[in-house]
Amino acid sequence: MTINSLNVLERNEDKYLAPYGSKSKDSKGRLYPDSEPAYRTRFQRDRDRIIHTSAFRRLEYKTQVFINYEGDHYRTRLTHTLEVTQIGRSIARALGANEDLIEAICLAHDLGHPPFGHSGETTLNRLLIDQGGFDHNKQSFRIVTKLENRYPDFPGLNLSWEVLEGIVKHESEYDVSDAKDFNPDLRGNIETQIANVADELAYTAHDLDDGLRSRMIYPQMLSGIELWEILCADVNWSGGELDDLSRHTMIRQLIGMEIDDVLSHTESLLKNHSIRSVEEVQRLPFNIVGFSEEMHRRNRVLKDFLFNNLYRHYRVQRMSFKADQILSELFKTYMLEPSVLPKHVHDRMGKSVPERVVCDYIAGMTDRFAIDEHQKLFDPTLLP
Repeated sequence: MTINSLNVLERNEDKYLAPYGSKSKDSKGRLYPDSEPAYRTRFQRDRDRIIHTSAFRRLEYKTQVFINYEGDHYRTRLTHTLEVTQIGRSIARALGANEDLIEAICLAHDLGHPPFGHSGETTLNRLLIDQGGFDHNKQSFRIVTKLENRYPDFPGLNLSWEVLEGIVKHESEYDVSDAKDFNPDLRGNIETQIANVADELAYTAHDLDDGLRSRMIYPQMLSGIELWEILCADVNWSGGELDDLSRHTMIRQLIGMEIDDVLSHTESLLKNHSIRSVEEVQRLPFNIVGFSEEMHRRNRVLKDFLFNNLYRHYRVQRMSFKADQILSELFKTYMLEPSVLPKHVHDRMGKSVPERVVCDYIAGMTDRFAIDEHQKLFDPTLLP
């Protein structure tokens, strides 16, 4: 790479991005002074900083739906994050949005998830209710701005405004953004909106895949669900045993169908509203990236099915009960006996709200670390 490679990258953005795509040279910058490399754009640097965090590596052993020890083939928070990123980049490339910004937002969007998935989040929110509660979006922001301590001149990662805004304005059916410090009257830029849709698309398709693989869901249970019937027709599957190859084909078809719908619907809205800038996207009274009404209705039926038959399955519910017990007992013990905390955590207790310090520590745990820590504290036969 030459010293002028950054100029080449920025010229490529001018050439290939749509008018509403976020250009790295137009970034609002970083909170702390930070020299930029000559061979990466700001957003590429942000992406790399996120990948190198401890929080990102720990996603490998955090629950998506199935806890880690249930099998090596089920999604984890890390594989989900990578799949969201891949889908996000595909949509961004087709729409002329900034792929590097999309990638950074997607890679960071679940950094704040605690162990045991949404069950862990529900437990921590209950335990922290008097201190403002717990929300994994806010925790992701907290990680990249405060908790990851990797640089001598500033706390966190010192990410660019646009990536932080994308993290803060991450929304899905289960997540609501709180963007009071990031132009709350403006919607997320098109990259943020793409990340939100990619997340929803990924977890619906891949939870269906994992549910079928685990046999918590059987194909016959999906009979009559419109999206499923379309997939069966597309792969010429008429019942009986659903083999792995057919299942893979169906999930691939589902993702492709959903992406096609997002692209068609979004391109139509961009054209109808004559969108020519980043700000015009953000000032609309609705998100411009999304599904058509027909696909939204079809997705609603499928998501309701997954909620009732997978997320409420007795095996998942049993793990949720165990997760609540494990995290609640860890939290209570750490608060009553801070001396059992590691020194680097104990040292923070007098510098911040103790409940929040303990929550930060627990939220950073992987599933297996939380289980091991619980056993060490409550099983007298194990070494501490």
